[in-house]
Amino acid sequence: MIDRLLVRLLLIPLALVAAGVAHAELSTVRVEARVVARSHPAEATLEAVHQVALAAQVPGRIVALNVDAGDRVAKGEVLLRIDAVEAAQAVAGAEAGIAEAQANLINAKAALERTVRLLERRFVSPAALDQAKAVYDAAEAQMRAARAGRGQAGAVQGYTTIVSPLTGLVAARHVEPGDMAQPGRVLLTVHDPAAMRAIVDVPQYRIAGVTGEQLTARVELPESGRWFDAARVVVLPAADPRTHTVRVRVDLPPQAGGLVPGMFARVHFTTGEDRRIAVPAEAILRRGEITGVYVADGKGGFGLRQIRAGQALADGSVEVLAGLVGGEEVALDPVQASIAGRATRAASR
Repeated sequence: MIDRLLVRLLLIPLALVAAGVAHAELSTVRVEARVVARSHPAEATLEAVHQVALAAQVPGRIVALNVDAGDRVAKGEVLLRIDAVEAAQAVAGAEAGIAEAQANLINAKAALERTVRLLERRFVSPAALDQAKAVYDAAEAQMRAARAGRGQAGAVQGYTTIVSPLTGLVAARHVEPGDMAQPGRVLLTVHDPAAMRAIVDVPQYRIAGVTGEQLTARVELPESGRWFDAARVVVLPAADPRTHTVRVRVDLPPQAGGLVPGMFARVHFTTGEDRRIAVPAEAILRRGEITGVYVADGKGGFGLRQIRAGQALADGSVEVLAGLVGGEEVALDPVQASIAGRATRAASR
Protein backbone atom coordinates (compact mmCIF):
# COMPACT_ATOMS: atom_id res chain seq x y z
CA MET A 1 0.00 0.00 0.00
CA ILE A 2 2.82 2.36 0.92
CA ASP A 3 4.71 1.38 -2.24
CA ARG A 4 1.72 2.26 -4.43
CA LEU A 5 1.42 5.63 -2.71
CA LEU A 6 5.09 6.33 -3.32
CA VAL A 7 4.76 5.44 -7.01
CA ARG A 8 1.73 7.72 -7.27
CA LEU A 9 3.59 10.58 -5.64
CA LEU A 10 6.51 10.09 -8.03
CA LEU A 11 4.22 10.07 -11.08
CA ILE A 12 2.45 13.31 -10.19
CA PRO A 13 5.46 15.60 -10.87
CA LEU A 14 6.17 13.75 -14.10
CA ALA A 15 2.59 14.29 -15.26
CA LEU A 16 2.75 17.94 -14.32
CA VAL A 17 5.97 18.35 -16.28
CA ALA A 18 4.45 16.56 -19.31
CA ALA A 19 1.35 18.74 -19.16
CA GLY A 20 3.45 21.89 -18.88
CA VAL A 21 5.65 20.93 -21.82
CA ALA A 22 2.64 20.00 -23.93
CA HIS A 23 0.94 23.27 -23.10
CA ALA A 24 4.07 25.24 -23.87
CA GLU A 25 4.44 23.60 -27.27
CA LEU A 26 0.80 24.08 -28.27
CA SER A 27 -0.10 26.99 -30.53
CA THR A 28 -3.26 28.82 -29.58
CA VAL A 29 -5.39 31.56 -31.01
CA ARG A 30 -7.52 34.05 -29.13
CA VAL A 31 -11.10 34.01 -30.32
CA GLU A 32 -12.63 37.42 -30.79
CA ALA A 33 -15.58 38.73 -32.75
CA ARG A 34 -14.17 40.29 -35.89
CA VAL A 35 -15.29 41.76 -39.15
CA VAL A 36 -15.51 39.08 -41.82
CA ALA A 37 -16.82 39.11 -45.33
CA ARG A 38 -20.46 38.14 -45.61
CA SER A 39 -20.77 35.69 -48.46
CA HIS A 40 -23.32 33.66 -50.32
CA PRO A 41 -22.03 30.14 -51.10
CA ALA A 42 -23.18 28.33 -54.24
CA GLU A 43 -22.20 24.96 -55.67
CA ALA A 44 -20.38 25.09 -58.98
CA THR A 45 -18.67 22.95 -61.59
CA LEU A 46 -15.28 23.65 -63.12
CA GLU A 47 -14.85 23.90 -66.86
CA ALA A 48 -12.07 24.96 -69.20
CA VAL A 49 -12.30 28.45 -70.65
CA HIS A 50 -10.86 27.15 -73.93
CA GLN A 51 -12.40 23.79 -74.81
CA VAL A 52 -13.09 22.50 -78.31
CA ALA A 53 -15.14 19.52 -79.49
CA LEU A 54 -13.60 18.40 -82.78
CA ALA A 55 -16.27 16.96 -85.07
CA ALA A 56 -16.05 15.32 -88.48
CA GLN A 57 -16.98 17.43 -91.51
CA VAL A 58 -16.76 14.66 -94.10
CA PRO A 59 -17.79 10.99 -94.02
CA GLY A 60 -15.11 8.33 -94.04
CA ARG A 61 -13.38 5.63 -92.08
CA ILE A 62 -10.86 6.64 -89.40
CA VAL A 63 -7.50 5.33 -90.60
CA ALA A 64 -5.19 6.95 -88.01
CA LEU A 65 -5.74 8.00 -84.40
CA ASN A 66 -2.57 9.49 -82.95
CA VAL A 67 -3.70 10.54 -79.44
CA ASP A 68 -5.62 9.26 -76.47
CA ALA A 69 -7.39 10.92 -73.54
CA GLY A 70 -4.91 12.65 -71.26
CA ASP A 71 -2.26 13.24 -73.93
CA ARG A 72 -0.72 16.68 -74.20
CA VAL A 73 -0.95 18.17 -77.69
CA ALA A 74 0.40 21.27 -79.42
CA LYS A 75 -1.49 23.67 -81.65
CA GLY A 76 -1.43 22.39 -85.25
CA GLU A 77 -0.51 18.83 -84.27
CA VAL A 78 -2.21 16.10 -86.35
CA LEU A 79 -4.59 14.19 -84.08
CA LEU A 80 -6.63 12.04 -86.44
CA ARG A 81 -6.95 11.15 -90.12
CA ILE A 82 -10.04 10.11 -92.07
CA ASP A 83 -9.83 8.01 -95.25
CA ALA A 84 -9.10 10.55 -98.01
CA VAL A 85 -9.67 8.33 -101.07
CA GLU A 86 -13.07 9.80 -101.89
CA ALA A 87 -11.81 13.33 -101.28
CA ALA A 88 -8.79 12.71 -103.52
CA GLN A 89 -11.08 11.49 -106.29
CA ALA A 90 -13.17 14.63 -105.94
CA VAL A 91 -10.01 16.74 -106.28
CA ALA A 92 -8.98 14.79 -109.40
CA GLY A 93 -12.45 15.31 -110.89
CA ALA A 94 -12.30 19.02 -110.14
CA GLU A 95 -8.90 19.31 -111.81
CA ALA A 96 -10.27 17.54 -114.88
CA GLY A 97 -13.14 20.00 -114.90
CA ILE A 98 -10.65 22.89 -114.85
CA ALA A 99 -8.79 21.39 -117.83
CA GLU A 100 -12.04 21.02 -119.77
CA ALA A 101 -13.16 24.56 -118.93
CA GLN A 102 -9.77 25.93 -119.93
CA ALA A 103 -9.95 24.18 -123.31
CA ASN A 104 -13.46 25.54 -123.91
CA LEU A 105 -12.30 29.02 -122.94
CA ILE A 106 -9.39 28.89 -125.40
CA ASN A 107 -11.71 27.79 -128.23
CA ALA A 108 -14.28 30.45 -127.35
CA LYS A 109 -11.62 33.15 -127.26
CA ALA A 110 -10.26 32.09 -130.64
CA ALA A 111 -13.78 32.02 -132.15
CA LEU A 112 -14.49 35.48 -130.76
CA GLU A 113 -11.31 36.88 -132.26
CA ARG A 114 -12.11 35.35 -135.69
CA THR A 115 -15.63 36.75 -135.57
CA VAL A 116 -14.27 40.22 -134.82
CA ARG A 117 -11.95 40.08 -137.83
CA LEU A 118 -14.73 38.77 -140.09
CA LEU A 119 -17.08 41.51 -138.91
CA GLU A 120 -14.44 44.13 -139.76
CA ARG A 121 -14.41 42.74 -143.33
CA ARG A 122 -18.23 42.56 -143.26
CA PHE A 123 -18.28 38.79 -143.83
CA VAL A 124 -20.56 38.20 -140.79
CA SER A 125 -23.40 40.10 -139.16
CA PRO A 126 -23.21 41.85 -135.75
CA ALA A 127 -25.50 39.10 -134.43
CA ALA A 128 -22.73 36.55 -135.07
CA LEU A 129 -20.37 38.69 -132.99
CA ASP A 130 -22.91 38.82 -130.15
CA GLN A 131 -23.26 35.05 -130.26
CA ALA A 132 -19.48 34.51 -130.20
CA LYS A 133 -19.14 36.91 -127.27
CA ALA A 134 -21.90 35.06 -125.40
CA VAL A 135 -20.11 31.75 -125.94
CA TYR A 136 -16.87 33.30 -124.67
CA ASP A 137 -18.58 34.72 -121.56
CA ALA A 138 -20.14 31.32 -120.83
CA ALA A 139 -16.75 29.60 -121.19
CA GLU A 140 -15.18 32.16 -118.85
CA ALA A 141 -17.94 31.58 -116.26
CA GLN A 142 -17.44 27.82 -116.59
CA MET A 143 -13.75 28.34 -115.88
CA ARG A 144 -14.52 30.28 -112.72
CA ALA A 145 -16.96 27.59 -111.60
CA ALA A 146 -14.38 24.87 -112.24
CA ARG A 147 -11.78 26.71 -110.17
CA ALA A 148 -14.28 27.18 -107.34
CA GLY A 149 -15.08 23.48 -107.48
CA ARG A 150 -11.39 22.69 -107.25
CA GLY A 151 -11.07 24.90 -104.19
CA GLN A 152 -14.08 23.25 -102.56
CA ALA A 153 -12.71 19.79 -103.27
CA GLY A 154 -9.36 20.81 -101.81
CA ALA A 155 -11.07 22.11 -98.68
CA VAL A 156 -12.96 18.84 -98.29
CA GLN A 157 -9.71 16.95 -98.67
CA GLY A 158 -8.26 19.09 -95.88
CA TYR A 159 -11.15 18.10 -93.63
CA THR A 160 -9.83 14.52 -93.60
CA THR A 161 -6.91 15.63 -91.40
CA ILE A 162 -7.92 16.75 -87.90
CA VAL A 163 -5.40 19.03 -86.18
CA SER A 164 -5.43 20.53 -82.71
CA PRO A 165 -6.70 24.15 -82.67
CA LEU A 166 -4.95 24.87 -79.36
CA THR A 167 -2.18 23.72 -77.05
CA GLY A 168 -3.54 21.66 -74.17
CA LEU A 169 -4.79 18.21 -73.22
CA VAL A 170 -7.05 15.69 -74.89
CA ALA A 171 -10.00 15.60 -72.49
CA ALA A 172 -11.90 12.77 -74.19
CA ARG A 173 -11.65 10.44 -77.17
CA HIS A 174 -15.03 9.48 -78.61
CA VAL A 175 -14.00 7.14 -81.45
CA GLU A 176 -11.77 4.16 -82.14
CA PRO A 177 -9.55 3.43 -85.16
CA GLY A 178 -11.69 1.93 -87.91
CA ASP A 179 -14.89 3.69 -86.82
CA MET A 180 -16.96 5.44 -89.45
CA ALA A 181 -16.91 9.21 -89.14
CA GLN A 182 -20.03 11.12 -90.11
CA PRO A 183 -20.46 14.88 -90.48
CA GLY A 184 -21.27 16.34 -87.06
CA ARG A 185 -20.02 13.37 -85.04
CA VAL A 186 -17.68 14.47 -82.23
CA LEU A 187 -14.31 12.75 -82.50
CA LEU A 188 -12.12 14.35 -79.80
CA THR A 189 -12.42 16.97 -77.07
CA VAL A 190 -9.39 19.18 -76.37
CA HIS A 191 -9.04 21.79 -73.63
CA ASP A 192 -6.43 24.16 -72.26
CA PRO A 193 -5.85 23.40 -68.53
CA ALA A 194 -4.11 26.73 -67.98
CA ALA A 195 -7.41 28.65 -68.00
CA MET A 196 -10.24 27.30 -65.83
CA ARG A 197 -13.47 28.78 -64.52
CA ALA A 198 -16.32 27.82 -62.23
CA ILE A 199 -19.87 27.77 -63.59
CA VAL A 200 -22.59 28.41 -61.03
CA ASP A 201 -26.34 28.99 -61.28
CA VAL A 202 -27.51 31.59 -58.76
CA PRO A 203 -31.22 31.86 -57.81
CA GLN A 204 -32.99 35.00 -58.94
CA TYR A 205 -33.75 36.10 -55.40
CA ARG A 206 -30.02 36.09 -54.68
CA ILE A 207 -28.88 37.85 -57.81
CA ALA A 208 -29.42 41.32 -56.32
CA GLY A 209 -26.83 40.51 -53.68
CA VAL A 210 -24.20 39.15 -56.04
CA THR A 211 -24.21 41.66 -58.87
CA GLY A 212 -22.65 45.04 -59.27
CA GLU A 213 -19.47 46.66 -60.47
CA GLN A 214 -17.50 45.57 -57.38
CA LEU A 215 -18.62 41.93 -57.43
CA THR A 216 -15.95 39.66 -55.92
CA ALA A 217 -15.86 35.98 -55.11
CA ARG A 218 -13.64 33.19 -53.84
CA VAL A 219 -13.63 29.65 -55.14
CA GLU A 220 -13.34 26.76 -52.68
CA LEU A 221 -12.34 23.22 -53.61
CA PRO A 222 -13.77 21.23 -50.69
CA GLU A 223 -12.00 17.98 -51.56
CA SER A 224 -8.51 19.49 -51.35
CA GLY A 225 -9.20 22.47 -49.08
CA ARG A 226 -7.78 24.93 -51.62
CA TRP A 227 -9.11 28.49 -52.01
CA PHE A 228 -8.64 30.90 -54.91
CA ASP A 229 -9.54 34.54 -55.38
CA ALA A 230 -11.61 34.95 -58.53
CA ALA A 231 -9.77 36.66 -61.36
CA ARG A 232 -13.03 37.81 -62.95
CA VAL A 233 -16.76 37.36 -62.35
CA VAL A 234 -19.18 37.57 -65.26
CA VAL A 235 -22.97 37.46 -64.79
CA LEU A 236 -24.67 36.36 -67.98
CA PRO A 237 -27.53 38.71 -68.91
CA ALA A 238 -30.25 36.05 -69.07
CA ALA A 239 -32.19 33.79 -66.72
CA ASP A 240 -33.19 30.17 -67.18
CA PRO A 241 -37.00 30.13 -67.57
CA ARG A 242 -37.28 26.64 -66.06
CA THR A 243 -35.08 26.94 -62.97
CA HIS A 244 -35.28 30.75 -62.62
CA THR A 245 -31.55 30.98 -62.06
CA VAL A 246 -28.88 33.20 -63.54
CA ARG A 247 -25.60 31.70 -64.73
CA VAL A 248 -22.36 33.20 -63.42
CA ARG A 249 -18.86 32.53 -64.73
CA VAL A 250 -16.04 32.85 -62.20
CA ASP A 251 -12.56 32.78 -63.75
CA LEU A 252 -9.80 31.20 -61.66
CA PRO A 253 -6.29 32.71 -61.55
CA PRO A 254 -3.61 31.24 -63.85
CA GLN A 255 -1.70 29.71 -60.92
CA ALA A 256 -4.64 27.43 -60.04
CA GLY A 257 -2.98 24.26 -61.35
CA GLY A 258 -3.99 20.65 -60.95
CA LEU A 259 -7.63 21.22 -61.95
CA VAL A 260 -9.69 19.36 -64.53
CA PRO A 261 -13.10 20.09 -66.05
CA GLY A 262 -16.01 18.59 -64.19
CA MET A 263 -14.56 19.00 -60.69
CA PHE A 264 -16.90 20.11 -57.90
CA ALA A 265 -16.30 23.55 -56.44
CA ARG A 266 -18.06 26.04 -54.20
CA VAL A 267 -18.16 29.73 -55.03
CA HIS A 268 -18.47 32.25 -52.19
CA PHE A 269 -19.83 35.55 -53.48
CA THR A 270 -18.94 38.49 -51.24
CA THR A 271 -22.10 40.41 -50.42
CA GLY A 272 -20.99 42.63 -47.51
CA GLU A 273 -19.41 42.50 -44.03
CA ASP A 274 -20.49 41.11 -40.65
CA ARG A 275 -19.05 40.75 -37.15
CA ARG A 276 -18.74 37.07 -36.35
CA ILE A 277 -16.86 34.69 -34.10
CA ALA A 278 -14.76 32.33 -36.14
CA VAL A 279 -11.97 29.84 -35.52
CA PRO A 280 -9.42 28.34 -37.89
CA ALA A 281 -10.67 25.17 -39.53
CA GLU A 282 -7.74 23.12 -38.18
CA ALA A 283 -8.74 23.94 -34.58
CA ILE A 284 -12.09 22.13 -34.89
CA LEU A 285 -12.35 18.53 -33.70
CA ARG A 286 -15.04 16.38 -35.31
CA ARG A 287 -15.79 13.02 -33.75
CA GLY A 288 -19.05 11.47 -34.88
CA GLU A 289 -21.82 13.85 -33.89
CA ILE A 290 -19.55 15.95 -31.67
CA THR A 291 -18.01 19.14 -33.01
CA GLY A 292 -15.81 21.06 -30.61
CA VAL A 293 -12.62 22.92 -29.85
CA TYR A 294 -10.13 22.68 -26.98
CA VAL A 295 -10.21 25.80 -24.81
CA ALA A 296 -7.45 26.69 -22.34
CA ASP A 297 -8.73 26.30 -18.77
CA GLY A 298 -6.26 28.76 -17.23
CA LYS A 299 -4.57 25.99 -15.19
CA GLY A 300 -2.15 24.76 -17.79
CA GLY A 301 -4.58 22.40 -19.48
CA PHE A 302 -7.33 22.34 -22.09
CA GLY A 303 -10.94 21.32 -21.98
CA LEU A 304 -13.17 20.22 -24.82
CA ARG A 305 -15.89 22.76 -25.61
CA GLN A 306 -18.70 21.64 -27.88
CA ILE A 307 -19.66 24.20 -30.51
CA ARG A 308 -22.14 24.61 -33.33
CA ALA A 309 -20.17 25.36 -36.49
CA GLY A 310 -21.57 27.43 -39.31
CA GLN A 311 -20.37 27.85 -42.85
CA ALA A 312 -16.81 28.18 -44.02
CA LEU A 313 -15.83 31.80 -44.47
CA ALA A 314 -13.94 33.29 -47.37
CA ASP A 315 -10.67 33.51 -45.38
CA GLY A 316 -10.65 29.76 -44.68
CA SER A 317 -11.95 29.96 -41.09
CA VAL A 318 -15.23 28.50 -39.84
CA GLU A 319 -18.04 30.50 -38.29
CA VAL A 320 -19.03 29.57 -34.72
CA LEU A 321 -22.77 29.94 -34.13
CA ALA A 322 -22.79 28.74 -30.49
CA GLY A 323 -20.34 27.54 -27.84
CA LEU A 324 -17.92 30.48 -27.81
CA VAL A 325 -18.52 34.06 -26.74
CA GLY A 326 -15.13 35.59 -27.47
CA GLY A 327 -11.99 35.97 -25.40
CA GLU A 328 -11.23 32.23 -25.18
CA GLU A 329 -7.82 30.75 -26.01
CA VAL A 330 -8.33 27.88 -28.46
CA ALA A 331 -5.71 25.27 -29.32
CA LEU A 332 -4.87 25.01 -32.99
CA ASP A 333 -3.96 21.33 -32.62
CA PRO A 334 -6.92 19.54 -30.97
CA VAL A 335 -5.08 16.19 -30.77
CA GLN A 336 -2.17 17.59 -28.78
CA ALA A 337 -4.59 19.61 -26.67
CA SER A 338 -6.45 16.40 -25.81
CA ILE A 339 -3.18 14.77 -24.69
CA ALA A 340 -2.31 17.79 -22.57
CA GLY A 341 -5.77 17.74 -21.03
CA ARG A 342 -5.49 14.09 -20.04
CA ALA A 343 -2.05 14.67 -18.53
CA THR A 344 -3.38 17.55 -16.46
CA ARG A 345 -6.30 15.51 -15.18
CA ALA A 346 -4.00 12.62 -14.31
CA ALA A 347 -1.75 14.95 -12.35
CA SER A 348 -4.62 16.38 -10.34
CA ARG A 349 -5.85 13.01 -9.08
